[in-house]
Amino acid sequence: MAGAAHSPGFHPHLPGFRYNFLAKGLGAAMWFFIFYRARKDGAKLLGQHSFDSHDEGHH
Repeated sequence: MAGAAHSPGFHPHLPGFRYNFLAKGLGAAMWFFIFYRARKDGAKLLGQHSFDSHDEGHH
């Protein structure tokens, strides 16, 4: 058998430093963007619109 010297099972290689750093940076940018958009559009996403709370002269 070709792999008899190694222990059985799945042994993935760890990613390099560059890929690990890039993945963490892109993940952080994604969450910053999500929180930024939630701050700007969160009320509309949850169903509260600017025209819901204004009853100025509309009877």
